[in-house]
Amino acid sequence: MNTKSIIIVSSLILTGSYTVNAQHKNTKPNFILILADDLGWSNTSVQMDSKNPDSKSDYYYTPNIERMAEKGIRFTQAYAPAAICCPTRRSIQFGQTPVRQGEIHFKKNYHPDNNERITIPKLLKLVEPDYKTAHYGKWDLRADIFPEDLDYDESDGNTGNKDGNWGADNIEKWTNYFFSNDPKKINSLTDRAENFMKRQVSSGNPFYLQISHYATHVEIQTKESTLEKYWRKDPGNIHGNPGFAAMLEDLDTGIGRIIDKVFELGIENNTWIILMTDNGSAELIPQTRHKMINPAEYGRPRLNYPLRGGKWTLYEGGIRVPFIVMGPDVSGGLQVETPTAGWDILPTIADLAGYEKNFPKDIDGVSLKEALTGNHNAKGNRPKDALFFHRYNDHYPHSAIIKGDYKLVKLWRTGDTELYNLSEDLGEVDDISKDFPEKVNELYNDLISYFKMVNAEILEKYEP
Repeated sequence: MNTKSIIIVSSLILTGSYTVNAQHKNTKPNFILILADDLGWSNTSVQMDSKNPDSKSDYYYTPNIERMAEKGIRFTQAYAPAAICCPTRRSIQFGQTPVRQGEIHFKKNYHPDNNERITIPKLLKLVEPDYKTAHYGKWDLRADIFPEDLDYDESDGNTGNKDGNWGADNIEKWTNYFFSNDPKKINSLTDRAENFMKRQVSSGNPFYLQISHYATHVEIQTKESTLEKYWRKDPGNIHGNPGFAAMLEDLDTGIGRIIDKVFELGIENNTWIILMTDNGSAELIPQTRHKMINPAEYGRPRLNYPLRGGKWTLYEGGIRVPFIVMGPDVSGGLQVETPTAGWDILPTIADLAGYEKNFPKDIDGVSLKEALTGNHNAKGNRPKDALFFHRYNDHYPHSAIIKGDYKLVKLWRTGDTELYNLSEDLGEVDDISKDFPEKVNELYNDLISYFKMVNAEILEKYEP
């Protein structure tokens, strides 16, 4: 055997030994959170509710999201924390509702100079100091807070929409298509994510990886070859924008690469993959100023059909979103109807990682571990068994509570309340508040009780 051969053989022996030791070292689960941007509940080719054929797109095609659904669990009544991106992203990191965090107060109260609150990375490192954490893509907390301030080891920095766009103006971004070999940085984000995963597996470190995609937020970017496919495809009755469809399929391809890498690295039996979106899609492309009108006035179904409204509003089209989880020993193809929200991600990851301490009292989320691993209708110990939402906007500030089958929407400027039975009226067409005053009072009192408990900013301007 010559010297070169000896060196190669020795290197292989050392590498093999190092890999075995590294794999033995990592006994904690890995977590991957894929957060899409502006993607609605019915905007993929996955039927999100087995009882509702309209809960999937009649035009868009997302085979890798389908693959996730086939291998994982769909939460059919899952909600983004907010109807716009920034408060959702804050909520996920801290496990708190945007109502609690506030808009004006957040920038002061959560600044790293005076904030010791728990976050996903901090929590995992309390469980196991060897956890490595990374955030790639859109950060957008808009509060002079960087990922590293929350204990991320690697990141793209304090990024926002501009980092995924080419700079189209407010008209062009809705009407023009832009060709790119790396649309919305999908490929480069995925490259970085794959590299991070490979390094952690090689070193034996458990990891948390968040990939916050810039897609499918307009402006519309896509590969020319993907767009060509949709130019030739007949539009559906609901969806038919070839540019958006192509951008979505490019995103789906990136998601598929992450799934493939997990299996390639041999960590599929120790890795949880979570897919969620930060809010629903815009209900029209281009979007109009009229966001709060009743669907009876639409004239034709809009892009989040069968849901009402879209991004910017707390109607179902703005906050009900795809939420799919793959993981070890999960029976594929299951549907869970337990209501859940993005602020549940932190306690769920904590529970799956083996965190055994009590959470601080300002954590609003509940663990979904039981729903993921056995009791698929488990609700967790959610305060008042309700979900609370608020839309910070001076022009149409409104809040919502969802409890059981009922949803109450509070319009602060007019003082009006609306009540919907989501089990019978998913599209929120029929306001039944006048028919069920006792239910209105019950939900309104629960809403105000929670808002007072967390010192919600809106109460500084409007008396309940």
